[in-house]
Order: sequence, then C-alpha cells, then structure tokens
Amino acid sequence: MIAPQLRWEVAKPAPQEYLARFPDLPPSIAQCLYNRGFKTPQEAYAFLSGEPEEDDPFQLRGIHQAVARIRQAIRQKQRVAVYGDFDADGVAATALLAQTISSLGGQPLPYIPHRVDEGYGLHREALERLAQEGCRLLVTVDCGVRSIEEVRYARQLGLEVIITDHHSPPKELPPALAVVNPKREDCPYPFKGLSGVGVAFKLAQALLKVEHRVPLFSHPFPRDPFGTGSRRDRDTFVRKSTPLEEKELLDLVALGTITDLSPLLGENRSLVKKGLSALNDSPRPGILALSASLKERTITSQTIGYILGPRLNAAGRLGDAMTSYRLLTTSSPAEAQELALELEEKNRQRKDLTLQVLEKARRQIEGQESEPILLAKGEVFPCGVIGLVASRLSEEFYRPAVVIEWGEEESRGSARSIPEFNIAKALDECRDLLLRYGGHSLAAGFTVKSEDLVTLEERLRGLAAGQLSGLELIPTLSIDVEVPLTDLEPAIFAAAQTLEPFGPSNPPPTFLSRKVEVREARVVGQAHLRLTLTDPIPRDPCGTGSCKDGRVIWNGIAFGRGEEANSLSRYIDIVYVPEIHWWNNEERLQLRVLDLRSISEG
Repeated sequence: MIAPQLRWEVAKPAPQEYLARFPDLPPSIAQCLYNRGFKTPQEAYAFLSGEPEEDDPFQLRGIHQAVARIRQAIRQKQRVAVYGDFDADGVAATALLAQTISSLGGQPLPYIPHRVDEGYGLHREALERLAQEGCRLLVTVDCGVRSIEEVRYARQLGLEVIITDHHSPPKELPPALAVVNPKREDCPYPFKGLSGVGVAFKLAQALLKVEHRVPLFSHPFPRDPFGTGSRRDRDTFVRKSTPLEEKELLDLVALGTITDLSPLLGENRSLVKKGLSALNDSPRPGILALSASLKERTITSQTIGYILGPRLNAAGRLGDAMTSYRLLTTSSPAEAQELALELEEKNRQRKDLTLQVLEKARRQIEGQESEPILLAKGEVFPCGVIGLVASRLSEEFYRPAVVIEWGEEESRGSARSIPEFNIAKALDECRDLLLRYGGHSLAAGFTVKSEDLVTLEERLRGLAAGQLSGLELIPTLSIDVEVPLTDLEPAIFAAAQTLEPFGPSNPPPTFLSRKVEVREARVVGQAHLRLTLTDPIPRDPCGTGSCKDGRVIWNGIAFGRGEEANSLSRYIDIVYVPEIHWWNNEERLQLRVLDLRSISEG
C-alpha cells in the first residue's frame, strides 16, 4: 500500500516592498511571515516576540460564577472534585486546577476516568462515588460540555457542577452552575483556540488574581464576582500573597496545548513560549525524570510533541492516566524516576499494540483504499490505540478513517479526517444513533450501541460519499518559499528558529530547492534516509564549515524514506525544513526533508 503522492503548493511571492520592510530578516523568513498573514512589521514582530497581551479571564462567560462558587467551597472546607480527561491535555488541566485550589487552601479531589472501563466524559457511577466521598462541587476540565444528562444526574445527587471545556458545544448547554468555554456562541472572549488546559488556566488565573487582591482593571466590574457583597472589595483588597504564582502553571499549559494540537497563534503562542521557558529553566521533578534521556539540549514544541507527549498519553491509552497525573504533581525525585520508567514501559507497549492493530485494520480495508471513508472494527481493537491507528490510516491513504472497538453491547470508535470532510459535523448528523460523542473537525470519538453499528457505518459512508464525490483527494504539501540551495546560509537557520514554537497554524518554515545534487544516500536507523547534498553551482561556503570542490555540502534526513536509498537519481528536487539541532553538545545544521522527487540529469 503506497501513500498518495503529495501535491506541492508554493506560496505566492510577497511583494518586494513588503520584504524591504524587514531589513534585519532574511527575505525567505520575511516571506514566511507574509504567508502567515502578517500585513505590517508591527504585527509580525509582535508574533515573533510571542508576548501579546493576554486576554482578561473575566471576559469568559460564566467565569464570575465559577470563581465565586470555588471560593465559597474553599471557605467552607468543601471537597472539590476536579474531573478531567485521560489524554495529556486533560491530565495537565487536572493537575493545574487541583494544584491551584490546593494552594488557596482548598481540598481538591482529582478524578480522571479510566479509558477502558469508563471512556471519555462524565459517568453516572463516577458521580455517585464522588458524591459519596463528600464532594459538593465538581469542576470539569477538558470535558463535560456535551454531558447534559450526566449534569442533571449530578444535581440530583447534590453535586453542583462547573464545566470548563474547549470542545465545540451543542446548541443546548448542560444545566451546570457555570459553563466556561470560549467557543460558546454567547462568549465574548476574543481568543477561541484555547486547549482544555488553557481554559483551566484562565479559571486558575482568575482565582489567583482575586486571591492576590490585585486590581485587574480601571473600570468597575458589572457585578460583584467575588461573592463578598462589598463594592470596595472590587478595587481595594486585603490579602497580599498566596503560595502559588501564575507562572508556576505555565509549564502545564505548554504540555497540554502542544499535545492537544491546539493552534499555536495568539494567546496560545504566548502561553506556550512562556511555558517552554519554564520547562527548561525549572522543570518539575517528573518532567526532569521523563526528559533525562533526551539528546537535545532544550525542550521544544517538537520534544513535547514527539517524546514527552506520547509518554504522558501512554498511561491513559492503556488504562489509568493517574500515573501521568502523579508524575506531573510529585515533588519527590525518587518517585518521579520510578513513574518515568513506568511511563516509558507503557509507551513501548503502546507502540507495539498500535502496530498490531494497524496491521489488522490494514487487512480489513485492503481493496477499499479508494473508498470515500475507511472503516475498520474488531473485538481486539483496544480503545486506547484506535485513535492512533485511525490517524495512521488517514495519513497513509488521505481519507477519513474510523476505527472501532467492537463490544458485545456497546462499541467505541475513534475517527480522524482530512480538511475536505468535517468529521464532527458528520457525527452530528448521526447523533440519534450515538450514546456519546465529541471532537473537532479533524478528530472525534464516539460510543454507540453495537446493534446500531451497521446503521452508523452506512450513514457515515453516505455522508462521506456525498461530500467527497468528484473531489481529487491528494494531500497538499504547503511550501513557504523556493530558494536555490546555493543561497541557503546559516543566518536563515537561526532566523527560522524565531518562528518557534511550531504546531498547528504555525508549521515549521518549508523551503523548496530544485536540482540538488545527491552526493550520498544511505539508510540509517530502521528506515530513514540520510542524504549528503550539494548545489551543482559552486560558490563560497560563507562560513558553513562544510565545503567540497568549492560547493557547500548539506546533511539531510528524510524519515521513513530509507527504501529509496538505491533508487534516487543524481539530481532531486527537495522540500525541507532548515533545522538547528544539538548532538553531543555540538550545534549542527540539518535539512529535514519532507518530500523529494528524482529528476532526469538532462
């Protein structure tokens, strides 16, 4: 099975007058800023600094009621359940809010549902246990916005509920005391792209600002958000300090935001940049233990996305995410080391299990790769890895993919999609068949009665066929700028790093160089292609430190392309990311090749 060839799409060149407004940047990097929609140098440099003003948390609809009720619970010594999710975003959000409430003198009780036994979201049995343990207030993080019946049941049990979530809300909101979600239609909060931990951070930020008694604004509040009944208390405060500062939570925000693939623009970019600094300057014992084996000198967005994130997710994928929660909250280096080793082992098991299920799913869809949507199911498809398998299938065949754990009474599915097909809206069309569901346009999950599974599959096939009919489904590789390899200089590599952190809505800058000469191609690792490249045109090396026959030599790496080592022509076109990485405490420049095409020597 061969993945479809990528369509190369080079961005329209920026006007020369635009490039001239950035005399301190290489033109190729100024082009990247132009591609990202920054019309003025002021906008561009604000983006590069990553320090736009953060939005006022009290603009979030429902935040006043949430702050007042949590403060009441702290004053009255009531136990507060913090109900999270089992992915890294939800675990980080649970740790963040529990740590905040504890620092303010409260009694938080963290609860993360078991993926296999309970699944995503609020569950009646869990609510009953929390009520029996004396909780009178429950605050959700990264979940709950679609749990209408469960919130009604919680109220019957005597539990007041505050929802904090970032998933797309339904038209009817749960009957909670407060629903804090920037995606609410009636929410005036300007930035809509917060992750689950980002929304939890805004609630924590509001709690801490109130507790610090620092005046927030020059204008009075429209109502008393503190529940004090004193108008004077809105602007003049008594208590001056608390054990916790906002900055102590930013590392958790970075971890959750990056692993949840939230857009790294606007406020997210600012929070993540600060969080990465915190992760590198004073990491928690758990993060220090988890990253001890890193060969990179610093923790970056890529480090979180490819190393830390998968390990934090591994516990929840295979069962109980509380292992990851304990890692993030422990103050003991010895315990942190033990937990890090446990997560490393779980991540190894997760990799093995993913490959096993992937091969079984591939066999199921064999011969159906051109269908508008790919569907695979099995009784031995563990729900913890079906999302990863769906993602791999969607990337490999560029189709929406749904992978389902088939149960006797209920089945759980995970879906990944492509920009041409909104999977969340598709599930909305099937909501009469679903017990629970939620997600985004490109990723979603659901629970369905097994007796309705065939009907669901037929409806999804029909929706996909109707929306994708007539479209040429070929993935597009967006390219920022085309440059001759001879024009590539070390200054470009350094300037490219100023666009960090990279992620959704802010991908790494991609370059296209044509007719690059291949000096060497060999397989490294299990399946990667190591390249030694040069430009056919001789030039002065300009301080790169690697020159042969008057031509600059560049090292390249194409992950997963090792099988092409013996079939490349002498000249190739390459799309790549210029990267700086560290190896044995030495800085190295490298081209991370995203795609390549052999060309004739004529």
